[in-house]
Amino acid sequence: MSVEEFLDLVEKLPEVRMDRMATWVSFKVRGKGFGYLWEETETVGVKATVEEQIALVAERPEVFEPQFTAGRFGWVVIRLDRIDYDELFELVAEAWCLTAPKTLVTAFESAHHIGG
Repeated sequence: MSVEEFLDLVEKLPEVRMDRMATWVSFKVRGKGFGYLWEETETVGVKATVEEQIALVAERPEVFEPQFTAGRFGWVVIRLDRIDYDELFELVAEAWCLTAPKTLVTAFESAHHIGG
């Protein structure tokens, strides 16, 4: 995945705001952050559950590394050159779902036939 492909992927999520800082780009939905992009290193940080963070890092440390934990969330760093579009979209969409208001999540999941 390239940085450009990642940015296109994020644009598919509703109400995402992108803020460029000095060395990174942050992604928020209704003022709450769910992801970051470091273009220089071609890495992305996304919100996940602590359990998901632990599982991803243990399963594929060449792709994932822990960033930090905060409460029930464990942020994960992803190397863009070692992940495919579908898997990255799933992880970014999950990060967005962990952050967005329930009404937005329900509409998104319904539109994408996610959940039960």
